[in-house]
Formats: sequence, C-alpha cells, structure tokens
Amino acid sequence: MKTKHLLIIIYILTFSSCAQKRELAYFSNLAPQTAEKTIRDESIKIQQNDLLRININSLNPESNTLFTVNRQNAAGATYEGPTGYRVAKDGTITLPVIGNIKVEGLTITQTQDALIEKLAKYVKEPMVEVQLLNFKITVIGEVNKPSSFTIPGDHINLLEALGMAGDMTVYGKRENVLVIREQNGKRIMKRLNLNQEDVLNDHFFNLMQNDIVYVEPDKSKAIEYSPNTRIMPIVIASISAVAVLISAILRN
Repeated sequence: MKTKHLLIIIYILTFSSCAQKRELAYFSNLAPQTAEKTIRDESIKIQQNDLLRININSLNPESNTLFTVNRQNAAGATYEGPTGYRVAKDGTITLPVIGNIKVEGLTITQTQDALIEKLAKYVKEPMVEVQLLNFKITVIGEVNKPSSFTIPGDHINLLEALGMAGDMTVYGKRENVLVIREQNGKRIMKRLNLNQEDVLNDHFFNLMQNDIVYVEPDKSKAIEYSPNTRIMPIVIASISAVAVLISAILRN
C-alpha cells in the first residue's frame, strides 16, 4: 500500500509542475449577450513601392488608346503594358499623357477619383479601376502554415490572416499576438489580445500591406521541448523501479 501511495505522489508532483491551463478559444472574455460594434473604416493607404494596376476606359474607344503603352518583345509582337505602375519614392506614379500624379497616402477609392478628375480633361466620362498588386502580409510563429500571402483585394483583418495560415497551433498565445508594421519610415509594433472584445476596434486589427504577424508560443511548448522534459519519462521509470525494489526488500 505504501508503494502505491509513493507512486501516486511521484506522478502528481511530476505532471502538476508541467501542466498548464491554455485558453484555446478566441474572444473567451466576450460577454454572452449579443454586441453591436461600429465597423471602423480602415481602408489601406497607398505607400511608396506599391504596384498598382490601373485600367482606364471611356465612352470613346479611340481616346482609350491615349493611355495604353504599347511595347514590342524580341519577336516583334506587340503587347499592352505595363502590368503595373510602381509608386516612386516621391509618392507619385507616371501615366501616359497625364504625367506624374501624387497617390501616396490615398486610398484606392481616392486614387480612382483623383485619376478621373485628371482624365476628364482628355476623355469624356472616364472610368478608372485601380488594384493593388503587391498587397502582401506575413504570418509566422505558432501557426500551422506560416508563410507570406498575397492578398487579392485591399482589405484583410487579423483573424482572416490567421485563417490563411491554418489557424494557431495549440501552443499559440492568443492573448499576445504581435503585429509589426512599417509606416512613414518607422517600424511600429503592437501586441493584441484575441481574447478581448475590444481588439476588434484596434487600429492594428485590420492589416496593412507588408504587415508581419508573429504568434508567440506559450511556456508549455518550451517545457515540452526542453531537454529536461525529454528525459523525464526515464527519470520517472527509474524512480518507480527503485520504489518497487525497496518495497520488495522491505517485505522480505
């Protein structure tokens, strides 16, 4: 009987030191009643080095050719280009006929409106579509599929990014997700708690181009993968064997 008690005490002391409660659900502190929140307008702003696809059309097909750049490849075949307009360091793009136009700091909608205003001098009722081609985010750390992702639209929030990365692993700290952002030549870092309802209104919840999301592992993973933890089963087995041996000797 003493041997059984000894073994039970050994197991309790060993595993209670390693066991930790992990909150795996998102928004665990959310109130049970339905909550309504006003959605903040977090449209991305165009930055230096962004690549924009700009499609220009009007009611007059002949006028549309003014804004089409034709090039020839090595075989002499003609194709329409460019595939995108790169935002220069001064925040401008250069379009045929129009020339330079400042777009840095504008949203996609504001850029379209600015181009329509410029184009109205040359064509009747211009129609403009602007698309950001290099909207990229990176998700690393304790997620199932860490990677960089190119976003087809112009909006993505933190939960959507985690979904693209296969969600967090069981070791990911939902209360401490780091977002790294470059803005106005500075690197800004913000930690978000995905257990709190207020995170939905945080400026960093909606991601911007080139944001990096880092999911930090909790202490349980460090314990699990530490050298001491790996030899723990051997230690327990050895202690158990010694306890059984001592018990057998005492009985004799």
